[in-house]
Amino acid sequence: MAAKIKKGDTVVVLTGRDKGKSGEVIQVLPADNKALVRGINMVRRHQKQTQSQEAGIVSKEAPIHLSNIALADPKDGKASRVGFKVQDDGAKVRVAKRSGDLIDG
Repeated sequence: MAAKIKKGDTVVVLTGRDKGKSGEVIQVLPADNKALVRGINMVRRHQKQTQSQEAGIVSKEAPIHLSNIALADPKDGKASRVGFKVQDDGAKVRVAKRSGDLIDG
């Protein structure tokens, strides 16, 4: 099955403490049905000192379930479902159901 949400997509959070916020997908974890979104679902973790990193409390993104995010419509930035369309040249492309616009990527 083709992926509906890919790295680099702009998504909107539907539920949870970050509801309504949007961000860019950094990484998709298909095995867990989760994604990392820049600036969303931030958690604070204690970090041991390493050769390259200082010790202390660091903030980083935690994975968020794919069911709790929706692709942002390219036209107005609101949450939209994703559909697929086969173009005349045979290429399968993602389409925003809300506006019918093509999704880049």
